[in-house]
Amino acid sequence: MTLTSLSSIWSARLILAVLCATQACARAPAARLVVARAEAAIPLWAVGAPGALGTTAADQPVVTPYLPAEGRANGTAVVIFPGGGYANLSMQKEGSDVAEWLVGSGITAFVVRYRLGSAYHHPVMLGDAQRAIRTVRSRAAEWRVDPHRIGVMGFSAGGHLASTAGTHFDAGAASNSDSVERASPRPDFMVLIYPVITMRDPFAHRGSRTRLLGESPDSALVRSLSNETQVTHDTPPTFLVHTTDDQTVPVENSLMFYRALRAAGVPAEMHIFEHGVHGFGLAPASPELAAWTTLCQSWMRRHQWIP
Repeated sequence: MTLTSLSSIWSARLILAVLCATQACARAPAARLVVARAEAAIPLWAVGAPGALGTTAADQPVVTPYLPAEGRANGTAVVIFPGGGYANLSMQKEGSDVAEWLVGSGITAFVVRYRLGSAYHHPVMLGDAQRAIRTVRSRAAEWRVDPHRIGVMGFSAGGHLASTAGTHFDAGAASNSDSVERASPRPDFMVLIYPVITMRDPFAHRGSRTRLLGESPDSALVRSLSNETQVTHDTPPTFLVHTTDDQTVPVENSLMFYRALRAAGVPAEMHIFEHGVHGFGLAPASPELAAWTTLCQSWMRRHQWIP
């Protein structure tokens, strides 16, 4: 065998090895780049949550802060409510992954683990959500957050909880001995991703309604928690995302809420994608759906929540 032949064989083997390595890398899952500094989870009530039925993790709501790197925080905070139909919580896809994305823009994020049905019903979930927002606002200086730039973000049933917080709030109890309760739970803006909004047929997500309100809720309660009926001029500016062919939570939920916001004169932006299954989160596998994150960042910049 000539030297030229040997050279050709080794060249072919080298090319084959490179191709195999490249294909293997393409098949391998990409490593997750963690940009957020997650703190220890904080119980929303230090001495036990009101109405707790036990002492397990499911009975003790917590909030987990995700802090930007030193010098990166821009003063905006977002309190995140993962979805799960009020039956479970998508704590990574609609929680920690979202927090890490927000931190990349200098936003301080807080992921809430709230109590669920069927063990708990309204107003427990709303109480947990309000306590989380009050906690962030009351400790704003500690986390280098502007108390007037605290938003909420919710996915699916978490979107219902976020929109409930944005339509059912108070000014805080000024005379309360608990400094947390003295803070208002009103969010300064809302980001609602494929949210449950209504509790009324035909567009209600019935599983969420049953777990939140019980099997046969009073009609007045159903209306009160149908958040499209609760929008006022004081409702915070809102960003909405949904897909037309969502088979779990009908797109009409977002459409009704947008119409109510417009009627009340509340600044609102909505993006309806033609296709996309429910529960896509940041949509890393779909460049088309993932565009909502860029659109959301642009909206936040226009409102100066991102510098």
